Amino acid sequence: MSSPAAAPPTPSNLRRIVAASLIGTTIEWYDFFLYGSAAALVFNKLFFPDSDPLVGTLLSFLTYAVGFAARPLGALVFGHYGDRLGRKKLLVLSLLMMGGATFAIGLLPTHATVGTAAPVLLTLLRLVQGFALGGEWGGAVLLVSEHGDARRRGFWASWPQTGAPAGQLLATGVLSLLTAVLSDAAFDSWGWRIPFLLSGVLVIVGLWIRLSVDESPVFRQALEQAEARKAVARKAEDAAERLPLVAVLRHHWRDVLIAMGARMAENISYYVLTAFILVYATTSAGVSKQTALNAVLVASAVHFATIPLWGALSDRVGRRPVYLLGAAGVGLWMFPFFALVDTGDFGYLLLAVTVGLVLHGAMYAPQAAFFSEMFATRMRYSGASIGAQFSSVAAGAPAPLIATALLSDYGSSTPIALYVIAAAVLTLVAVGVAKETRHRDLTDLSEPADGESAVSRTADARSV
Repeated sequence: MSSPAAAPPTPSNLRRIVAASLIGTTIEWYDFFLYGSAAALVFNKLFFPDSDPLVGTLLSFLTYAVGFAARPLGALVFGHYGDRLGRKKLLVLSLLMMGGATFAIGLLPTHATVGTAAPVLLTLLRLVQGFALGGEWGGAVLLVSEHGDARRRGFWASWPQTGAPAGQLLATGVLSLLTAVLSDAAFDSWGWRIPFLLSGVLVIVGLWIRLSVDESPVFRQALEQAEARKAVARKAEDAAERLPLVAVLRHHWRDVLIAMGARMAENISYYVLTAFILVYATTSAGVSKQTALNAVLVASAVHFATIPLWGALSDRVGRRPVYLLGAAGVGLWMFPFFALVDTGDFGYLLLAVTVGLVLHGAMYAPQAAFFSEMFATRMRYSGASIGAQFSSVAAGAPAPLIATALLSDYGSSTPIALYVIAAAVLTLVAVGVAKETRHRDLTDLSEPADGESAVSRTADARSV
């Protein structure tokens, strides 16, 4: 039985909730992307100095990939407790963990000081980053999705998604500024630490804002409903069902697989466009470090601005059409992308990255609402997080590593382009078989029957 719908938030409250999610995700993505940029530019020399430069970059990207390996574990733990204790509490914890790990990286001794202990410590802190980010994404998008206006859910839920390009913009901007004002020697010696230490200040700001918002009203209603059920005797065999993970795998296994497939092109293309491009442009296209950073910086600003537009379009035409457009576009753009980068011209480089990120935004913008609408309320944090983060192990984690290895083995961008195109085909298939979720009513707190997903039960519902 459905509970009465919660009263919609006032415009000012909704804006505060969106701001809290956006600022929090921006800080967390800043921390995560900062590592990726540093891995491409400086960590190979500081933590793996005895290796060939390209091999050192591969090892550096390997520690980068470790963070992705921890994200599914973070999704499981944060999803479980987020579906039991609430979205807000877990979001505060994820921000503290991410900021603390990033600040600690800024204090790490390098290989020259402590030898092999340096990359070991770096890897451990990267694991903490990945664990925290695995729990951040689901909570942030759900906090907005479950508060927001159902008719504009795609638009409002896309704002936390802009935290990724905003974090990329902030991380790349700080690095670009430092490389512009510092010599290479000064940057490699101590300048690289500044962006990591800056995270401590950003976390304080993020916590102040995030603590000021209310818990999701939809979650509160679901929790009250669950507490009422506890007063009724339940069969022993039903105990496992009270675990959100078990409930997700029982009712939403198909939706989890769809979410994982949907993320393949989105995740892989993003890290090729923003992390690997720093390696490719500087080693194969003869572009300076500063020029490559500036191109990613400007393109990230355009990416940030276009994500809400794609989100708004998904409210009008549906999540699937916009997502499919982005996946097909990214696949078709790969060969022109590398051809433009190979010219070594800043204008063409900027065009290549900007178009790629705008097409990526067509997948990333509707993703928040799309994944939120797939799952029932009491298993939504777990379902959305598991679907999003488990795919990152196969997609985003190895993407820069695979791309760098392909470049090393073949000396050509063609295998890399084919790699992204294959991911795009997989995403087209996954989203193509998915049901449209635009009209899903998130205030419906009834639980699905065995074998029935939340989307199939309400496929014909209309938002009110």
